[in-house]
Amino acid sequence: MALNVLVVDDSTVMRRVIMRTLAMSGLPLGNVLEAANGQEALTVLDRTSVDLALLDLNMPVVGGIEALERIRSGASTADLPVVVVSTEGSEPRIDRVRELSAGFVRKPFTPEALVDAIVVALAGKGHVHA
Repeated sequence: MALNVLVVDDSTVMRRVIMRTLAMSGLPLGNVLEAANGQEALTVLDRTSVDLALLDLNMPVVGGIEALERIRSGASTADLPVVVVSTEGSEPRIDRVRELSAGFVRKPFTPEALVDAIVVALAGKGHVHA
């Protein structure tokens, strides 16, 4: 099954790095969509079927924590596998990410660390067998 992935980061360069990592990961990719902030991400999720979201925390308009809370409160997105990819160092904020059942990878990341977090997130939803 091909995975539709949403990459959410306000940095175009970082979105490209993440997308390149996905392309080299060996994961069965379908559509890879992009959003530059949490509001754009929520709009994409309202309109498109996505199997995984990779989400930055520190973004304009709607930040990552608020976007993740709204994802978890949505009927069609409550169980969406999410991996937060962020420079965030605040333990309370990282704890909140985990409370919201999302994985966490700190930037800068190795491709292996990102792929491992994705596999764990997807395995919990029956998409990938780790």
